[in-house]
Amino acid sequence: MVTKIAEGIIHTKYGLFKEHLYYDGIKETIALVMGDVIGKENVLCRVHSSCLSGHVFNSIECDCREQFAISQQEIEKVGNGIIIWMDQEGKSNGHYALLKSSEKRKKMTQSEAYKAIGFKSDARDFTRAAEIISELQIKSIIMLTNNPNKINSLTKHGIIVKGHKEILIRPDNEELRKTLEDKKKDGHVIDF
Repeated sequence: MVTKIAEGIIHTKYGLFKEHLYYDGIKETIALVMGDVIGKENVLCRVHSSCLSGHVFNSIECDCREQFAISQQEIEKVGNGIIIWMDQEGKSNGHYALLKSSEKRKKMTQSEAYKAIGFKSDARDFTRAAEIISELQIKSIIMLTNNPNKINSLTKHGIIVKGHKEILIRPDNEELRKTLEDKKKDGHVIDF
C-alpha cells in the first residue's frame, strides 16, 4: 500500500504540476498532477515507467521521452490531469536485463529477448498506480496510452477507465521504427 510522504510544486515546459511522492516500503512512485483532479471524472491519466535510455541517455531507439512530453502537453491543453511515474525500468526487469537482452533483441522483440535470457516478458505491476488514483479520489480516467494491458490492469484494480487516447509517435529512424513495430507485436495500438 502506498503512502504519500511529500509533495511540492514543479515548473515544467508544459505548465505547473504538483508533485506527490508516494512510498510503499520498497519503491517510490511519483504522481504529477495538474489542476484539480480530486473527485473528478474522465481525468487524463498517463501511467509511465522509468526509462534511463530514453529519459536520461536520449536514446533514439526509445519513444519514452516523447510519450511523457506528449502526455504533459495533452494535460496542459485541458488544464488538469495526472502522470504517474513508476520505478519499473526495463519492464520492471531492471536495467541489467535491458542491457543483457540487447544482443537477442537483434532477432526478436524486447519481450521475447527478456524471456530468452530468463526474465519475464513484462514484469510491471500497476497496483501502485491504481492505489494513487484511488487515494486522489479520481472517479474515472481517460488513459494516455497505446498499451491495452495498462488499461486492463488498472480496470482489474477497480479503476474506471472510460476510454483512452493514443499517443502518436512518428519514427524518425530505423531503431525507433523497430521498437514501435515490436510494441505492435506485443499488442500495442500504434499507427505510424
